[in-house]
Amino acid sequence: MTRSLRVLYIGLFMVLLLALGAWSLRSFFGFSTNADATVLNGRWTKAVETHYDDEFPIKRVGTNLWAALDYKLFNEGRPGVVLGRDHWLYSDEEFNPIVNEDQNLQGNYALVEGVRQKLKAQGIQLVMAIVPAKVRLYPEHVGEVKPASIHANLYQDFHARVAADNIPAPDLLGPLQQGKLSGKQVFLRTDTHWTPDGAEIAAKQLAKAISEKTPLSGEPQRFVTEAENTAPHKGDLRLFLPLDPLFENLMPPKEPLEKRVTHLAESKGDDALFTDSETPVALVGTSYSANPNWNFVGALKQALHSDVINYSEDGHGPILPMLSYLKSDDFKNSPPQVLIWEFPERYLPVNNEIGDADPQWVAQLKQAGSRQQNMAMNTPAFKHQKSETPDRAQN
Repeated sequence: MTRSLRVLYIGLFMVLLLALGAWSLRSFFGFSTNADATVLNGRWTKAVETHYDDEFPIKRVGTNLWAALDYKLFNEGRPGVVLGRDHWLYSDEEFNPIVNEDQNLQGNYALVEGVRQKLKAQGIQLVMAIVPAKVRLYPEHVGEVKPASIHANLYQDFHARVAADNIPAPDLLGPLQQGKLSGKQVFLRTDTHWTPDGAEIAAKQLAKAISEKTPLSGEPQRFVTEAENTAPHKGDLRLFLPLDPLFENLMPPKEPLEKRVTHLAESKGDDALFTDSETPVALVGTSYSANPNWNFVGALKQALHSDVINYSEDGHGPILPMLSYLKSDDFKNSPPQVLIWEFPERYLPVNNEIGDADPQWVAQLKQAGSRQQNMAMNTPAFKHQKSETPDRAQN
């Protein structure tokens, strides 16, 4: 290569880099960071670097190309998603084997019982809302990948354990299957979560169990749910397929999601709602409860004819929000009559985070629960309950 060609080659390369860099700078229009990100503490600089790196065209092109090859040639996405048939996506947490699964299972079972004991000591009724895995309800869309053996009887075993501990936990799988058979879509195709229809079915089952086990005090309230609008929904599992913008046409299509809102039907002054010092029902759980897209809280209010205070958190699993709530001022100053704990079955065999909770306090809860668990597992009632759990939980 002559000197002139080398200079031309270097010049063209520099022009290309400058052009791509200028293109990336367009993304900074409207860019902002958190208030605590300053130049002095380095967070602002890090945020700018991360944003620029994410928006750099060459990286985006490379990411899209690699993801497209994995998707079309090997039918794979990034770790976190399992690709099914007919554009159905599943969380790989419902399929993967779990490290230290037995230890985690026993620890989480014990913690659930320890929480029940703490609540019972304050006169609070715990009700478990065990959310079945999406793959249990829609196994027909799964491809060649099958769930690990730990997941086979997980839902059934969870119900048997809490029943042995006398914790009300209505079966949600059966009603959700019935809703599916009647033509309702109870879980989203490209999302981890249930649909508003699925959330409503679960809420009605929970309300029925609560009315039978521990009727709520106070005057019943009438809540009404209305549909606001239907809009295309970008499921959270699509994030594990980084195909856009170059290969957006290869992505599983977005699906319609009907937004619903629930409100009190009528107001009769200050007596219409429970007073501030009264909390008839509290809800603690995961994004199945925290995300307003599913309107699970609204469906519970309507089914229970009662206000529901929501302490669920998005992105932290079911245990951390419960530990946080038990240490909160709201729990100390305004304890509920009934506490619903929404707990997806897939979180049972994993080592759930406890955040800033005191490890010694958590260990004490587990220790108290473990003693009761050991006694309950050796009773004929536990063995009978486990054998009587509907076979559909295994399918």
